[in-house]
Order: sequence, then structure tokens, then C-alpha cells
Amino acid sequence: MVEIAHKLTSKKYYFQKAYLSRFPYNFVQSGNLEKYYNLLTHFQFIAEKINHPEFGVDPLINDYDFVDDPEVLTNPEYNPHKVKALKLIQGALKLSAHVFSQDKTQLIEQLLGRLMSFEVPEIQAMLEVAKQWKVIPWLRPLTPNLTPPGGQLIRTLAGHSASVNAVALTPDGKHVISGSSDNTLKIWNLETGQEMCTLTGHSNSVNAVALTPDGKHVISGSGDKTIKIWNLETGQEKFTLTGHSRWVNAVAVTPDGKYVISGSNDNTLKIWNLETGQEKSTLTGHSHWVEAVALTPDGKHVISGSGDKTLKVWNMETGQEESTLTGHSSRVYAVAVTSDGKQVISGSRDNTLKVWNLETGQHKSTFTGHSSWFEAIAITPDGKQVMSGSRDNTLEVWNLETGQHKSTFTGHSSWVEAVALTPDGKQVISGSRDNTLKVWNLETGQDKSTLTGHRDSVYAVAVTPDGKQVISGSRDNTLKVSNLETGQDKSTFTGHRDSVYAVAVTPDGKQVISGSRDKTLKVWNLETGQHKSTFTGHSNSVIAVAVTPDGNQVISGSGDNTLKVWNLETGEEKCTLTGHSNSVIAVAVIPDGKHVISGSWDNTIKVWNLETAQVIASFTADNPLRCCAVARDGVTIVAGDQFGGVHFLRLEGMQT
Repeated sequence: MVEIAHKLTSKKYYFQKAYLSRFPYNFVQSGNLEKYYNLLTHFQFIAEKINHPEFGVDPLINDYDFVDDPEVLTNPEYNPHKVKALKLIQGALKLSAHVFSQDKTQLIEQLLGRLMSFEVPEIQAMLEVAKQWKVIPWLRPLTPNLTPPGGQLIRTLAGHSASVNAVALTPDGKHVISGSSDNTLKIWNLETGQEMCTLTGHSNSVNAVALTPDGKHVISGSGDKTIKIWNLETGQEKFTLTGHSRWVNAVAVTPDGKYVISGSNDNTLKIWNLETGQEKSTLTGHSHWVEAVALTPDGKHVISGSGDKTLKVWNMETGQEESTLTGHSSRVYAVAVTSDGKQVISGSRDNTLKVWNLETGQHKSTFTGHSSWFEAIAITPDGKQVMSGSRDNTLEVWNLETGQHKSTFTGHSSWVEAVALTPDGKQVISGSRDNTLKVWNLETGQDKSTLTGHRDSVYAVAVTPDGKQVISGSRDNTLKVSNLETGQDKSTFTGHRDSVYAVAVTPDGKQVISGSRDKTLKVWNLETGQHKSTFTGHSNSVIAVAVTPDGNQVISGSGDNTLKVWNLETGEEKCTLTGHSNSVIAVAVIPDGKHVISGSWDNTIKVWNLETAQVIASFTADNPLRCCAVARDGVTIVAGDQFGGVHFLRLEGMQT
């Protein structure tokens, strides 16, 4: 270990670069596995390579692949326990790769959050070294709080700025193409998770993506009513197909690559000549939007799913409707055909999957399991399993033959809009309204009293310092003050023009501060109920509010992605804290009154210096952080995420 540190710190730049680049490979080639194991469990090596301007996380991840080389497996120094340690470290790096692309300073936090539960000596030793490595303020996980390696989730592909609506894989399984509500398509390297390029040209959401069988062209359908054909190699738009009068929801390509079939909100399907761009025919018959389109493997039939709750089977050659499959009680959102062309599987907003005999049109079986609408389905290449994505934020795996539910994949923080499988059937890619794609491994208390009075949802509550009163904020645009002992309403504060999302009480218990969807904060006299002042400045809803211990400053978090610091007495905006990339939904003040913590839909918790308005520490979780609190010691932080996960963190490296 000392030797590794010496080589990384005492040599010239070019030697350090060569050491970081070639030594893992050199150790394997020379048969010196012990040095290879030691190098890749050495925290300084990991940190130096991930932070080097010419390397980064992906080359580092690749260094761990050598454990699968034949010469390693037959080497007398082969140690399965150390190989396990390397694979776990590599898995953790893959899971956090999208975090490192934005913030490399979180290496230690991410490794701790993902690996501390593994009682592997090499990993525990590495983590102990890592904890001593960081000198600047940082948020140390006190318990395992991130998705560990070795499970279903392999990596997350982040880059879209809005919902991912569609995904498709190239025939060779090496690239993923995603379509998003940010109006773009992105091409990703599935192995490395790197974004290869972005295809721009649509003026509305990209709702559907398909590839030609030769893998040379991408077809996209959009809310701008068009279908675009793209050259996958160059990323250039080849031409645009126009003819639909409303959104295009679905696209499919015939097996021979000659035709594209599109489904639209104009209730029709259209067949297009892919070579000429000419419309061949229009298929009419649905009485509502066409949501999904699929083709039989022989290319002779088109199956469509619609908002009219039906599926229709069409003759590709003649354009004639051959049959209608009825049975769903709500919109049909997804359709797939088995590899033998004999069965159709449909997914619906009635929360079911149905299996149909394509030849007879008979309904064979129904699968239930999701707690919300299905959005996407895909079938494994062997035809044995079905993957479904739903508005309950999960993917489900089903046995197609028995209809039995096999497993559930959780991790997305919003609806799963799209699902695709690699050609070998080993990996699943899902696209979601949380703006990400995820790659998955397929195999592997007494009620004391009830306070009533609000006419709508209660979004916020705060208790006065004496513990005698509770203040609530509601969707009915009001605040109510209630006696905690009796449960009786004492008073109602009116003045906000929209829902009240946040409430705080000053330390002296004399004033209440409220934050609202109307983008304002209001200050109220708790005793009289009089409105004292209104703070304006946010450009979106005020979702969170906190007051400093001295009662002099108010901090607000907003849907405009910022925090603002206000002088409570004058109402003056002192500064704006910028750095979050999504809504700030939680705010807490550290007891020293000099620092504030924020939680956001961008999955991060940040610690800010109120004097400098700078971020001093950040931690990225797997899911949006909905709430946060600071213990009296000023360094222990608890945050709750969208899926009910609780994160215990310690603020290290700062005097409080």
C-alpha cells in the first residue's frame, strides 16, 4: 500500500499518468494478481484516477473487468474473496457514475453509502482509509443509504432535462436510444453509460422511438405531429414525415426495414415508405387515440392499442382491419408480440396485462400486480418473460406461460414510461418521468386526537415553541391555529391566493411564516392573526420555510430551484442560493444559525454557508429528498426520500 501511495505522489506527471493508465493491465499480464488486487482496492488510486482530467470513472470501471480474463481465472494467485471485493467496488462505481459525472467530490460519500454494509475485509479497510482522506466539510453516511451493488440495478443514465418517454436498443445491443419530453433523443453507450450524442430537431415531446433492423436509422414520433428519420452513425436528420394532425404516440418498423407504422392522437395509424418518405396508407377504425403499435415477426400484421380500450389487428398489405380485441376496461397503452407471432400482450390503464391468441382473437389470461397504470411492456427474446412498467414507479417481471409474478424492480422516482431489453435478454432498460434511464440485471402509534377544520389537504404543520399550539397550512389556501390539548381551532389566517405548502414559527413563538404556491411568503402575528408582511421574489411555489435560531432570518425553498434568505424584520431579500437543478422541497437550519441544509427533487442534500451563500457540502441520494432535519449536535442530519428511505448523515470537517 505504501508503494502505491509513493508512486502516485512522488513521481512526475507523465509517470503518474502511465501508472494510472497501464498498471492494472500490466499487473494482470505479468501474472501479479496480488498487486492488481491491492491496486484496485487502494482508495488513493481510485480517487486519483477518477479525478484525473484524462481518465475519470469509466476507465476506472474498465480496470475491474480484467478479473474475468481467462489468464486471471487460471492464475495460482486467483482469490475469489478478493475478486468479490473488486466486483462490489466496480458495481458501486457503476451505480454512482452519473453522480461522478456531475460531482467528483462525492466519491467517498457514494462508496460509503453503497458499500458499508458488506463485511468484506478489503472493502472495510478501503472505506476506513477513505473516511480519513477528506478534509473539507462533507456529509458522511452513518448507515447504508444507497442502492448496493450486486442487485437488479446496474447503472443510471442521466442527461435528459425532462421525462424519458421511450427507449430502444440497437440490434447489436451496444447502444440505447432514448426519447424525452425535453424534445430530444439521446444515444447512449450501454456498456459505459456515456451519452454519445443528442439528436435535436423536434419542437415537442419525443413520444416514441424505433430502429430499423439494420441498426442504421432511428425513427422518432413526436408531439409536434411528425415522424423523423435519423442517421444513427452521424446523428443527422434524414427527413421528416408529415401527415398526422395530432401528436404521434407510437412508431414501429417492418422486419424488412421498408415501412414505418405510426399511431397518433388523431385516432389513425399511417404506413410510410421509409425509402421515399411517402405515406402509403391510413388505417382508420379506432374511436380514440392510438397509443401503441406493434408488428408480427413476419411483418404481415399490425396490432394497435387505443384509448378506446381496444386492440385492433390490421392486414399490413391491404390496410384492412381484421379483428378487434376487447376486454380492457380502460385505455390500452402498450402492445407487444411474442417472437413466434402467436400471442399479443397488452397493457392498460386498468392496471392489467392481457395475453391474447392472435389467430383466434381470444383472451387467454390476465396479469395483475401493479398498483397503478401500465405504461410500457416488453418480452424477453426467449418469449418466456414479460417486463412491464407502470405509473407506480416500478417494473414487474412476469412468467408469460404461467402468468405468475416473478419480481419487482424499484428505483425510479416517477412513472416508468418505457421498457426495452438487450438482445441477450440479460438486461432491461427503463425510461421514466424522473428524467433518467436505468439499466437492470434481469436475472439477478396511538391516535391522541384528530384536528379537523381545513377543507382540503393539509400540506404543512408547525408547533409553537411552548408545545401548546399547532399551525397548519392547507390546499384550501389558509393557515389554522389549533390548541394541541383540546384539538379546537383557535383562528384561521387568510390571505394566500393558493395552497399553503410550508409553515414555520419564530423561536419566540410570536410570529408565523408561511410559504405558498402563490410564490410568496407571508408573516403573521400569531396572537392577533394579523398579516404583517409579504415577501415576493420567487418565480415558483414556495415549498419550504425555516427560521434561524436568533429569529432574524427566514430561509425559503422553492420550485424555482433556489433558496432565498430574507431579513424577517424588514422583508429584504438578502441573497439567493443557487445550485440545485430541481425544486427545493426541504429546508432546515443548523443550530449555529450560520448554515442551512436543503433537500431537492434533484436527489441532493446540500449544506450552505449563509454568510457566503456557497455550498460547502453535498450528498446525492438515489431518490428525491423530501424532508430533512438537524440534530441538536449540529452535525447529525436526517433526510427522508421519496420512497420512504431514511438517510442518516454526519457533517464532517466543520467546526460548529
